[in-house]
Amino acid sequence: MRKICWATVILMLTITWPTPAQTIAVLRQKLNAIVSSKNAHVGISIAGDDGKDTLSIHGDEHFPMQSVFKFHIAVKVLSEIDKGRFSLDQKIEIKEHELLPGLHSPIRETYPKGASLTIAEILEYTVSKSDNVGCDVLLRLVGGPQAVEDYFTKNNFRNLSIKINEEVMQGNWELQFLNWTTPRSATEILASFYQNERKLISEKSHQFIWATMRQTETGKARLKGLLPAGTVVAHKTGWSGVNKDGISAAVNDIGIVFLPNGRYFFISVFITRSKEDTATSEKIIADVAKATWDYFIKKIN
Repeated sequence: MRKICWATVILMLTITWPTPAQTIAVLRQKLNAIVSSKNAHVGISIAGDDGKDTLSIHGDEHFPMQSVFKFHIAVKVLSEIDKGRFSLDQKIEIKEHELLPGLHSPIRETYPKGASLTIAEILEYTVSKSDNVGCDVLLRLVGGPQAVEDYFTKNNFRNLSIKINEEVMQGNWELQFLNWTTPRSATEILASFYQNERKLISEKSHQFIWATMRQTETGKARLKGLLPAGTVVAHKTGWSGVNKDGISAAVNDIGIVFLPNGRYFFISVFITRSKEDTATSEKIIADVAKATWDYFIKKIN
């Protein structure tokens, strides 16, 4: 009988089974290959649900948020509800003159003469349907954009700026850059408020915001674009449109992708200075999400 050389077996196992650092390096190579051929600047931040498998590309650079900041606004509103300042079933009157024609607004389309809606309804319109009128109503309710930024900085979240509302942002291309985040900051905030270890929001608020994020209707070709049918993604998109020079300042999507075994990962993808058409920019996000999905699926199989 041949003797087993255990040193050889151990060496073979070491070679056969890559370490997490090696596998995350392979994912990084795949993501770099996705973005390197595109005429756009892409920021990516990814983290596993256990705080491991973190990766970022341009993760500490500033990217305009556009409607991604509606997630941040919703968190601020819910924190005020938790303090008893407001309630989800409290009604807010939205007057006809507030339904500005230049803003994307399913609320205006449904209630062209105005309406009295609960804060819960306005939050759902704002987050799930990316309603700009609802967004500005909520900002007025909590004291304006700076109050939202202050909430995050007071809770030790850095590297974000929220200075203007949707009316201002949509009315001046250059001013959108005043609302920015880093991809890493976006992912850290997603993780903190989903895992809620610091109990910054109540259990009721936690359930509400993540149910609302799961219902997001915008950006179907972005994070969810290439994932298996039925994959649950709780996310928030942002988009600047295209200027006269054919440049998109923001094509974004941040969220949580849930795996078949109940695990999940956080992902934030921001695209700026894109000379690609919108479909191509959205495909970048979809490709990044799919490569990341494949990475985590291999880990659980």
